[in-house]
Amino acid sequence: MQCNIDARGKAVRLVWGIINLVVGAVFVGLSFSGVLTGNWAWIVGVAAILGGAFAVFEARAGWCVVRAMGFKTPV
Repeated sequence: MQCNIDARGKAVRLVWGIINLVVGAVFVGLSFSGVLTGNWAWIVGVAAILGGAFAVFEARAGWCVVRAMGFKTPV
């Protein structure tokens, strides 16, 4: 994987990833405690955690999957 984003892109992806990790943890925590019922809360929480973890990986690696596919991103 070749670095394809600059420092600004890394920062944006890192912040976005951390926000997703926190939101996912809140959803899973509320679902586990019984405040949110149904499978949708687990699915949303786990999806947010996985997406956030991938965004943090992109930030640390300096690599963006969307740019690697040939699309131009504004950041």
